[in-house]
Amino acid sequence: MSIAILTGTPVPGSPLEGDLRSLGFDVRTAPDAATALSLLASVPAADRVALVDQRFVGHLHALRLALTDPRFPAAAVEGALTAQPEARAALSVALTTVTNGTATGRTDRAADAPAVRTGGAGVVTEAGQPLTHTAPATAELPLADRVAAAVEADGTPVQRPELGSLVAAVPDTPAGREQALAAVAAVDDEAVRLRSAVKARDGFFTTFCISPYSRYIARWCARRGLTPNQVTTASLFTALIAAGCAATGTRGGYVAAGLLLIFSFVLDCTDGQLARYSLQYSTMGAWLDATFDRAKEYAYYAGLAIGAARGGDDVWALALAAMVLQSVRHVVDFSFNEANHDATAAPAASAGGKEGKAVVGTPTTALSSRLDSVGWTVWVRRMIVLPIGERWAMIAVLTALTTPRIVFYALLAGCAFAACYTTAGRVLRSVTRRAVRTDRATKALADLADTGPLAELVARVTRRPARALPGVLPLLIAVAGGAAAVSTAAFGPLGSPVLVLGALVYAVTSGIAVAHRMGGPLDWLIPPVFRAAEYSTVLIFAARADVPGALPAAFGLVAAVAYHHYDTVYRIRGGAGAPPRGLVRSLGGHEGRTLLVAVLAAFSPAEFDLPPALTLLAVVVAVIALTESIRFWVSSGAPAVHDEGETA
Repeated sequence: MSIAILTGTPVPGSPLEGDLRSLGFDVRTAPDAATALSLLASVPAADRVALVDQRFVGHLHALRLALTDPRFPAAAVEGALTAQPEARAALSVALTTVTNGTATGRTDRAADAPAVRTGGAGVVTEAGQPLTHTAPATAELPLADRVAAAVEADGTPVQRPELGSLVAAVPDTPAGREQALAAVAAVDDEAVRLRSAVKARDGFFTTFCISPYSRYIARWCARRGLTPNQVTTASLFTALIAAGCAATGTRGGYVAAGLLLIFSFVLDCTDGQLARYSLQYSTMGAWLDATFDRAKEYAYYAGLAIGAARGGDDVWALALAAMVLQSVRHVVDFSFNEANHDATAAPAASAGGKEGKAVVGTPTTALSSRLDSVGWTVWVRRMIVLPIGERWAMIAVLTALTTPRIVFYALLAGCAFAACYTTAGRVLRSVTRRAVRTDRATKALADLADTGPLAELVARVTRRPARALPGVLPLLIAVAGGAAAVSTAAFGPLGSPVLVLGALVYAVTSGIAVAHRMGGPLDWLIPPVFRAAEYSTVLIFAARADVPGALPAAFGLVAAVAYHHYDTVYRIRGGAGAPPRGLVRSLGGHEGRTLLVAVLAAFSPAEFDLPPALTLLAVVVAVIALTESIRFWVSSGAPAVHDEGETA
């Protein structure tokens, strides 16, 4: 249950109590701080509590943003403060402090105080200037504001949502109240809520072809009590039906598949918009949203491959290659972002080694900013990286009009160009900026590496000399090892122990590459190198086996391993850390799985034994990874976020 405690001077005719009840709060009234403290003590510790000044004037959605978002332990706008169970202790301490008159804050007299805003953006005078008033002394501030300041002073972060044109104010005069009410009436609360349900930065196709109507579908779902998780699940089932239609191998099936894939994407946009519209963020939602996009896309690839096979065309190698390329693209994105989002500028020699400031730009980013100043280049640059909206639209149209082989050719060409474009830009940014990688970033890169027991052993043995490796040498060692594994798989004699040699070299070089602190300018490329080497090795072995079922089994294995890697990424992005080391070790790490597949290719009694062996390995990896993933995401330790995922 959620409890709202109204404080301050009552205002006859105020709709505030009804607004709070509509947001799910049980409303109680406290005439003074001491009574509020007593009421707070009577509320069970597991309940959310809000303090709201009875003079509050503002939009309902401003209150919704401040008081109902489940992602933040404490949040506030002017005149309103909320605390979830994890912040209840801080709220109690702060309210006690304020009640006893020991809170720190402004002590300037009202007559001498500067003019400040009393509400969110959008509170304006008739002349178009921000609504202002003279800041009262600390004791005259709304109780909620004084308590919020005390909560922050005690070290608990208080989220203050960006209101934009919404109003949140506590006017202290009748004229000020009339002015605030006029400002509320001048802004359409529902229109703002609908606009804010759409991601601020999206692809061209999503922005102009999907979001103009999907936001209204999101509102329709909200008004009927549907949850984002239900819409996400509907999107998954729609995509699976689309894959089934593609698997028929008929022209009618391909047309239906293309239409259903677009509809699945509409629902995929709707679930996020519904979550933002109704502030329904959850741990389960984070897990579903983070994984279902990949499940839908890769299931559709499999459906196309099955449909092509029904027509006599084997495109499983192309389907697997598309999955490999797309997965490697994503890990490039993830690794670069994790490595650089909190990097600091390297201190200059004249600075005496003092800590640098956050990295804010390079010549490359400056050029990017200049290009963004020209409107049309923004959309071109967003489109050429082939985000999920453009990608799925291309796949759907080509499925309906052409053949699966053409779909995969176009997909591989587009994704390859996008990968080269984005990676080249990020490499330039990395080599032209002088930055210091934080410990958090280096740990994230080490976790993304997915190092198993073999490489761990090598890393322990070689740690001292590896730490002295200069510059890009660790990356070059990782590339050399990956090249050894891939080239041996491609050119080594099938059924020969020589195939194992390349995988052993890969395991050793992988250990050396991660033995040092991954703080070099290009060390963020090491996890993508590992992904490319492992996935490509599996693809090549299955393709060279040239037996029925080998490539579909390899497709399943790479899909299972890719799920584990995506799960690792989204845990890190949610701030929950990487999966347990026990899970990584039980799955063998990237080098262990690569070695195992090489052993299977080298020592299987017959080539026809490879598909069952790969299938068994895929099932084992999927069961272990999914079991731990589900356990984590439904546990209380998972982050309550709605991940934005890949830019649509």
